[in-house]
Amino acid sequence: MSFNEQKTSAVEGLSRLQSDPDIQREVLLGPASVSTSAVSVPHGGDILSHVSLNVSHGSHRANQDTANLAQAAGGIGKFREMTKAFYKKVFQDSQLDPFIRDQNDPHGERFAAWIAEKMGLGTPWSNERRTRKTCPFQSKGNTFETPHDRSSAHFAAWHSPKRTDEKWGRHFKLDDCRVWMRLHFWAVREVGMFETCPLFVDYYIRFIAHFVSVYETTAPPFARESARWSADKANVDAYLANNCTMDDVIGISYSDAIAELPEEEREYTGSNARHRIWPYV
Repeated sequence: MSFNEQKTSAVEGLSRLQSDPDIQREVLLGPASVSTSAVSVPHGGDILSHVSLNVSHGSHRANQDTANLAQAAGGIGKFREMTKAFYKKVFQDSQLDPFIRDQNDPHGERFAAWIAEKMGLGTPWSNERRTRKTCPFQSKGNTFETPHDRSSAHFAAWHSPKRTDEKWGRHFKLDDCRVWMRLHFWAVREVGMFETCPLFVDYYIRFIAHFVSVYETTAPPFARESARWSADKANVDAYLANNCTMDDVIGISYSDAIAELPEEEREYTGSNARHRIWPYV
């Protein structure tokens, strides 16, 4: 990829992020003006049935059901445990670690706070953003600002100095998203959430499928396969033996990848379709 192509990829990717309804809502609501009046944080209680993904006008909305699910799963404390396990895996992964400029940044804490806030457990992510300091960093002769929100975080990741010259500036592709989801759901499984709160996990897989679409529009159908991947110990063992590299994902075309999914998992219509299908039901 030429420098001009890399620049175009980054600009187009950033534009898509900034026009995403979820990210626009994050800008609109926080950090200075965020409100939690619509959701009361529960003290406990059983979740007894399936909760449909709560998306309106293309944006995920917290409500009492999502807050109850999050609290039943263990709340922000459990999310911190999960995101810590997740980033430990990311830092060892050959495909994803190059996106991480500085492993010492509080990646896990910020991610856990974002999940909690999106699910309706207060405003920990917006509160942190209010006091977050930014500073310039250098990457391949260019100056960037450290992240202050979701779009700037991913723009910075695309321009991480650890990326190869060929990939530098290129936004996330399908293989990046698939590796990310597999490792993420592996962390969810590792901390026991599949067993202790399956209804939360059912919602969370659909939640991730919705949010991954802004990074790569072809990625959502692969969320369920990504969640299943770590259930088979042979998959994990092969990945670790291969120096934390997923050869069955990296560089695989969309047409070849989608053909490997069960037929009933291949279609994705987005959140604004007149007839909604998974993950929006």
